[in-house]
Amino acid sequence: MRIALFTETFLPKWDGIANTLCHLLDHLAARGHESLLFAPRGAPERYAATEVVGLPSIDVPLYPGLRLAAPAVAVGRRLREFQPDLVHLVGPFLLGTAGLWQARLRGIPVAASYHTDLPGYAAKYGVSLLREPAWLILRTLHNQADLNLCPSRWTRDELAEQGFRRLAIWGRGVDSRQFRPGLRSESWRWRLSDGHPDAPLLLYAGRLAPEKRVEWLRDVADALPGARLAIVGDGPSRPELERRFAGAPTVFTGTLRGRDLARAYAAADVFVFPSANETLGNVVLEAMASGLPVAAPASGGLLDHVRDGENGFLVEPEDRDGFVAIVKKLAEDEVGRRRMGRAARAYAENQSWERVLDDLLARYEALVEGTGARRALRAS
Repeated sequence: MRIALFTETFLPKWDGIANTLCHLLDHLAARGHESLLFAPRGAPERYAATEVVGLPSIDVPLYPGLRLAAPAVAVGRRLREFQPDLVHLVGPFLLGTAGLWQARLRGIPVAASYHTDLPGYAAKYGVSLLREPAWLILRTLHNQADLNLCPSRWTRDELAEQGFRRLAIWGRGVDSRQFRPGLRSESWRWRLSDGHPDAPLLLYAGRLAPEKRVEWLRDVADALPGARLAIVGDGPSRPELERRFAGAPTVFTGTLRGRDLARAYAAADVFVFPSANETLGNVVLEAMASGLPVAAPASGGLLDHVRDGENGFLVEPEDRDGFVAIVKKLAEDEVGRRRMGRAARAYAENQSWERVLDDLLARYEALVEGTGARRALRAS
């Protein structure tokens, strides 16, 4: 197959969408498919076997590292030259509109994948009035696709309630060879605990932005003075968070990737994740593969993976005190958290990217074949 993909975000910005796309492009190359990626300018010219077409875009002042391309960008000529069998819109919003219009103009089947809870983020950024307009825009875009892919059952149900149609689940995988407990090292534990390797080590990984509610972890640090906290990641909230955590036993590492990220997970004891607006949460699967029990809100895509009392603890989404309590319980019960960590690892070992992406390719093929059959029927 020949797959053209349109994404609102890609490298060098690193987030769940970029992570998923990199795995997908690697898999397309491994399975012998051809692909072309349209992304905001600033991305590398190629990734794996995929040419990346960088399109004119502008920086978003409120979110450093994020660039947006206009929906009116000229992509028709390059798309016509590539002659795709299918167009995949990844998190469509602005650039996705261009891909959708071109695909419909040429009769190419369209798959769209939903990745980010933009309406939910509107409230976290203090612009709740934009919540319903965001739903309207997303619903209008997605309902013009032939197939809408959701990362979790929770997201599928939420989109169905909002009037989205033709929904199917495309989950996420984790590389349990890259992320594994065997990478635990005293040097990384010493670094992340700021020289207190015998203390319980709590770890957060992800963007540092308002929707992630990382500030909740200050309450955790105050309630557990004998524990240490490592905050892995970067984002617009980092300066404010560093001020808020001043005096707390906390280490900010900045962004970690690859082997360094895997070693950071493996060095910790508990994964703490206060965000309640996750459509999936790739970092949660990475932490579980690393043998960490999870403390998180009972909300969003996390519900597909975290089993309360089995591989972690869940709490009502807005229960800040309850979140502190479940982290405290894990930090103080070494036997229990080790048992849950083993269960987390066992679960993650069955969530391979290969299986997840082969399922996606099967959906691609069905969509292409279905479109071909309808064309043949109309021509007969």
